[in-house]
Amino acid sequence: MFWNAKEQVLNIQDTQMNCITFGNGEKSLIMIQGLSTRSTKGASLSLAYMYRIFARDYKVYLFDRRENIGEDITIRELASDIAMAMDFLGIQSADIFGVSQGGMIAQYLAIDRPDLVNKLVLAVTLSKNNETIETAISDWIRMTEQNDIKNLVKDMAEKMYTDSYVKKYKFIMPLLTILQKPKDVPRFITLAKANLTCNSYDELEKIQCPVFVIGGLQDKVTGGEASIEIAEKLGCKCFIYDDLGHAAYEEAKDFNQRVYDFFMI
Repeated sequence: MFWNAKEQVLNIQDTQMNCITFGNGEKSLIMIQGLSTRSTKGASLSLAYMYRIFARDYKVYLFDRRENIGEDITIRELASDIAMAMDFLGIQSADIFGVSQGGMIAQYLAIDRPDLVNKLVLAVTLSKNNETIETAISDWIRMTEQNDIKNLVKDMAEKMYTDSYVKKYKFIMPLLTILQKPKDVPRFITLAKANLTCNSYDELEKIQCPVFVIGGLQDKVTGGEASIEIAEKLGCKCFIYDDLGHAAYEEAKDFNQRVYDFFMI
């Protein structure tokens, strides 16, 4: 019933990483999530439920960012952490599903450690900076530094979700202001800044595995054209929701099914 959801802390070299696992399949799936105001601790059941479609065929691993991150950490270094965790657990190769910042990390993982990647899904992500991501990150950092959590949560919601979705769930905004307040402000700012270090576009041809790019044309975080840009560079399978934005992975009822179908080919 609970998809065998578990949490553990990996003690690797000089750091720790929180790791959520769920599913009973024989194959391995590495999920890399996007920037968040909170860690994954305590979220095993909710994440297992959200991605339950994968639980039958896979053992799913979801690694949080390392505990002790440097002020100038890059997306490429975060990808190295994922490779380190996979090596530590003896995962020789896996399907990789990266969302938003996780998609940026996944690109570098496939570029630098192609031996670890069987198939790759890049969701609502980018391969190089653009005005949209620079504006979003700048706004979020400014609000966080000013401790303006109410407007931070409001702005993140408005940039990620469609207007109709925000309007529908407007009543829970006061609760989200409490729940989504960054627990570790310097850490959140550091990881937010890391988004601006992704510059994989000119190296995408190094990706050797099958790739599926999925995004939303109305994306106000990474930019609606960013996903198309990656797909055209790679010449790979692509699906774009014309009427959805960055949170297409939550709003589109068929999002996980499309990802699952690609992995099952």
